[in-house]
Amino acid sequence: MPNHYDAAIIGVGQAGPALANRLSQAGLTVVVFERKHFGGTCVNDGCVPTKAMVASAYAAHLAARADDYGVVIEGRVRIDMKKVKARKDTVVNTAAKNIETWLNGMKSVTVLKRHARFVSPHELEAGGETISADRIFIDVGGRAVVPPIPGIERVGALTNSSIMNVDFLPSHLIVLGGSYVGLEFAHMFRRFGSEVTVIEEADRLVAREDEDVSSAIKEILEREGITLHLATKCSGLARNGDRIVARLEGPDGPRELDGTHLLVAIGRRPNTDDLGLDRAGVKTDERGFIVVDDELRTNVPSIWALGECNGRGAFTHTSYNDFEIVAANLLDGEKRRVSERIMAYGLFIDPPLGRVGMTEREARQTGKRLLIGKRPMARVSRAVEKGETQGFMKLLVDADSRKILGAAILGTGGDEAIHSIIDVMYANAPYTTLQRAVHIHPTVSELIPTVLGELSPA
Repeated sequence: MPNHYDAAIIGVGQAGPALANRLSQAGLTVVVFERKHFGGTCVNDGCVPTKAMVASAYAAHLAARADDYGVVIEGRVRIDMKKVKARKDTVVNTAAKNIETWLNGMKSVTVLKRHARFVSPHELEAGGETISADRIFIDVGGRAVVPPIPGIERVGALTNSSIMNVDFLPSHLIVLGGSYVGLEFAHMFRRFGSEVTVIEEADRLVAREDEDVSSAIKEILEREGITLHLATKCSGLARNGDRIVARLEGPDGPRELDGTHLLVAIGRRPNTDDLGLDRAGVKTDERGFIVVDDELRTNVPSIWALGECNGRGAFTHTSYNDFEIVAANLLDGEKRRVSERIMAYGLFIDPPLGRVGMTEREARQTGKRLLIGKRPMARVSRAVEKGETQGFMKLLVDADSRKILGAAILGTGGDEAIHSIIDVMYANAPYTTLQRAVHIHPTVSELIPTVLGELSPA
């Protein structure tokens, strides 16, 4: 095995394998380091497993509602969590194995299942060997933050990673954190049959979103029997036999809440604390994220950082776009930049939220004259036909330029319908381009032109 390569990639998240493939196709020698699971967070304890479990939870929900559709199920609907986990594991293991196989089949790519640490800007130590490379790309992802709440080390708190190993139904799941990760797990486990309580320090759920979105999400969750404690802090944790006791401080004063299991979902931190970045002279910010420029280069000319560890996007799609930016600039002579990216993401409760661009609050802060269109999903034919009418769609337009500034679709199919808006925004086209489009009936997307035709000053 050679000790010098044209390029080294630390971590096999969503950017790493695709970058290795492009570098290999360009005739470069590449060494890839992965200390744990191929595919990173998305494949192993993020998007892939959670969406597999969301699918199982949705099936349980439909079965429970079968009578609403004229379908008769004799007897009680029962959840087999071992089968739920086994199905999830199959999906995950297949995806991870496919990535590993793909990497190992790449010409001029060496895959090492080792943890790599910097020795210098061009050298890495891994498994007792020193390996050098002309260029080094970091794609190490992140992990859940476990807060220093008194007693938390004694109660066996779960994170988004460890909860993936649960093959039983928690009797009462307490979720610390009322944002994207916490709410997805809260919703799915409620549908599996757990009692679920969510504790959130902010005065509303997913506080990044507009108040009407937060309010609608709250209504969706409460409608399914999830208990929410907002503007509430967990000040201590203790174990009482097989129960977990959480001490809460909220609007109603101090109180105690007991449950059987605790999920911590209050944020993430980058996996950069054991890379020897200081030896390479790579700068990080106060939270440990690697500082990069608009082309994802670090302050060290030979080192780039991609994916969640650079703090420029915590999503699979932004990580993959990081790869596209770096590959295009290095190999295709382009000048692509992170600042050209329009932020878009989803919240995969049911119904899901699809989001792109500015919130209404952010749009108002620009001082632009706004046009806003909004329609409840109860006035969307497809939603009515499916019996899934919760939520709404909202679009924001710059009245002067006629460009779409942002949109939120909280409702059935919202995570897919949002893409027609994303595409028009990337095309830098006026909203009338989408307004005049003829969409297929009956779909959720067909109402987007209708909403744009009903814009009003705000």
